[in-house]
Amino acid sequence: MRKYLFGTGILTAITGGLTLLRSMREDAPFTWRAALAWLSWGISLTLAIGAIVDVRRASRGAIVAEDSPVHGREKKLLKRNLRG
Repeated sequence: MRKYLFGTGILTAITGGLTLLRSMREDAPFTWRAALAWLSWGISLTLAIGAIVDVRRASRGAIVAEDSPVHGREKKLLKRNLRG
């Protein structure tokens, strides 16, 4: 589980969220740019979590969607999971 939680996608999303939180603490007003930044952060976090779910499914032998970055490598991930 540790390899999923400390992946670069999740770490990047978390640090981006922390940066947005810090910017909200200051006296800056909430503008449309801030709303777009939060929306972008939410999309990034969702994509990172989706990638983790796809890798986990593929490493357990399940078939993943065709638009997944790990599509076509399911057998390789399953072999790697069975080895160690």
